[in-house]
Amino acid sequence: MTPFRPLHEAWTVRSASGDVRAPAVVPGCVHTDLLAAGLIPDPYLDDNETRLAWIGRTEWCYETEFSWAGTEHERTDLVCEGLDTVAAIELNGVRVGESANMHRSYRFDVRHALRAGTNRLTVTFGSALEYAERLKEELGDRPGAYTQPYQFIRKMACNFGWDWGPTLITAGIWKPIGLHEWSGARIAAVRPLVTLGDGTARVDVHVEVEKAGAVEVTAAIKGVSGRAVIPEGRSEAVITLEVPDPELWWPRGYGEQPLHELEVRAGDDVWRREIGLREVSLRTEGGAFTLAVNGADVFVRGVNWIPDDCFPTRVDRDRYAARLAKACEANVNLIRVWGGGLYESEDFYELCDRLGLLVWQDFPFACAAYPEEEPIRAEVEAEAREQVARLSAHPSLVLWCGNNENIEGYVDWGWQDSLQGRSWGGHFYLELLPSIVAELDPTRPYWPGSPYSGSMDLPPNDPGHGTMHIWDVWNQRDYAVYRDYRPRMAAEFGFQGPAAYATIRRAISDEPLLPDSRGLLHHQKAIDGNLKLAAGLKPYFPVPETFDDWHYLTQVNQARAIQLGVEHFRSLWPHCAGSVVWQLNDCWPVTSWSAVDGDGRKKPLFHALRRAYADRLLTVQPRDGGLAVVAVNDTGRPWRASARAVRHGFDGTTLAAQPFELDVPPRTAVTLPLAASVAEPGDPAGELVAVEISDQPVGRALWFFAPDRDLRLPEPRYDTAAEPTADGLRLTVTARTLLRDLAVFPDRLDPDAEVDDQLVTLLPGERAEFLISTAGLDERALVRAPVLRCVNDAV
Repeated sequence: MTPFRPLHEAWTVRSASGDVRAPAVVPGCVHTDLLAAGLIPDPYLDDNETRLAWIGRTEWCYETEFSWAGTEHERTDLVCEGLDTVAAIELNGVRVGESANMHRSYRFDVRHALRAGTNRLTVTFGSALEYAERLKEELGDRPGAYTQPYQFIRKMACNFGWDWGPTLITAGIWKPIGLHEWSGARIAAVRPLVTLGDGTARVDVHVEVEKAGAVEVTAAIKGVSGRAVIPEGRSEAVITLEVPDPELWWPRGYGEQPLHELEVRAGDDVWRREIGLREVSLRTEGGAFTLAVNGADVFVRGVNWIPDDCFPTRVDRDRYAARLAKACEANVNLIRVWGGGLYESEDFYELCDRLGLLVWQDFPFACAAYPEEEPIRAEVEAEAREQVARLSAHPSLVLWCGNNENIEGYVDWGWQDSLQGRSWGGHFYLELLPSIVAELDPTRPYWPGSPYSGSMDLPPNDPGHGTMHIWDVWNQRDYAVYRDYRPRMAAEFGFQGPAAYATIRRAISDEPLLPDSRGLLHHQKAIDGNLKLAAGLKPYFPVPETFDDWHYLTQVNQARAIQLGVEHFRSLWPHCAGSVVWQLNDCWPVTSWSAVDGDGRKKPLFHALRRAYADRLLTVQPRDGGLAVVAVNDTGRPWRASARAVRHGFDGTTLAAQPFELDVPPRTAVTLPLAASVAEPGDPAGELVAVEISDQPVGRALWFFAPDRDLRLPEPRYDTAAEPTADGLRLTVTARTLLRDLAVFPDRLDPDAEVDDQLVTLLPGERAEFLISTAGLDERALVRAPVLRCVNDAV
């Protein structure tokens, strides 16, 4: 392999005025450099964000020196894998390149500017905000969801602020930078495109080479090899490899994820990557939106993914692995990389390959009308070509999507009046991007946007066609309204809840800490967010009297809302082919829609999502004026079991019972009506229905006949016992009364403590065990509020 020399040492950063100067870490960004030097406060704490806006309006100069002794190679390139964003690059005072796109890499021939001995490399970053503002003036304003003009620059849009994120406009060398010295030929890109035939996998290896003359190219996988000669004047070859009896790559829950090394050589240059052998398709007949892998239809148990930090270089492979492991623990099988963020790093996609997590990749366009004029158009084409080629080797990537909510904005949000005929991005989503995917990666489906119904002649958010986003629930309506929808793919829906207590306390110093205290409100970015949280509580709970009650009940409400929605959508399979919850993760400590907060702590929603996304699910649903049990079997094996539905009094007595046999074929949902004796209460305020299977590890389904505020929940009584384990502590709670949504919050005692379950409902005489990751906790505090809670003591 031809040598690559990283240039990551001895960098400094300074403002153009010279007033601010600090050592710099490369890869990195100006905010993390200034923070490490003690020149700014942590932007994630309290309202420090508001005092750091000047950083985004400042020109920053990164500089280093390195030695170079010459080389025998024909070419020496400066490779910039990622520059954020508007940059001028000088080597020894010679301008060698410039950039205006965070989403692509750059390569500059710098042999003419290098000199033997010491060399000075300078990368000067202009203000991304001011660049965007200038283009806005030149091209004319375009509508968007937020005030900052993020659609006028190819940069991570959420850096400019979002309804869950701060406004922290970054600059810096955010990916590796270095010198690449080479001769003869350089492999510029490899696109291994996989299709399946009768007992074989065909890998069409597209190889792009930069070279001067003819060069031989070889490719090999699993003992199968091929070769081609790229003649002078051409730069690409295709080598077809036929792999017999392939071990297929499957999504998690459908099979294994074998990966096979593909090696490509061109002259002295070598490219190696592990790839998976699989085929993916998207079925859209009759309005459907059903992903199929290797011919098997997949119910998408998905989550939306946002950048995991406002400063992406802080997200290393270990952090990706931790977040994606949590997704797997929550029984997720698909991650949607949302369009206001990034094309993620190789680590992210490699981990998804290994974990069997499908990836739905949005192109980075979100919630705005985007100009199609130059220089934006050329940058969009360049980045799309690079990223489609870069990611083509990953079996986990199964869908390219043109944008997030931009088609809906154009059609339904009143954009057309304010555009006055100016471009809005439609050419990108409906022509340019699909043509690039069709040219470079025809093995993967492309969808113009989400939501989108398959045709510009249909309403973009039509529940009967394509993908749907459901946001009236959070913004305007009770979460039970999820049951009014019958989407083909619920691609976005969510409900807010605050972060874990330990996360809030690390980030916010308010005394006293209140739902509307200054710091907590600063970490609530949604318009009228707290008012919507209160509106969401109102149908179910009394107004919380304390912060602890507010914190607990809003987290309970978030978890219940999403569990209700997910179970409803799963009960509609195969009409509905998936749900993609907004959202898995956060980028900082904030009240948001996430299941895992900005410090990586699981919210109660996480545990509810794990239950709702279980391989086998029992759920009680309204059907035809009564109630029914829906048994969802998302495994490859039949599900046969004896089940029992019981109408209980809150004191645990059996008021009516209905035994039934389950026989659920693989990958299906079966609906079984409940008898009126079980489904119709004698006392709605004091009864519930429980459906369970005693001899199988399947979570039971519960149905209460009234909201909590109207229930006669008893004063909670229970016994507790705590005993040490090898890894921490086991807390056993034995109910002496009905306990609704029992939860333990050990992070209130130790920020590092975690618990394995939350929101467990117990009938009298039942018990639950909670495994806590930390020993040495105050056991008396552990079994009292606000650490041990249930809904009974809050209503």
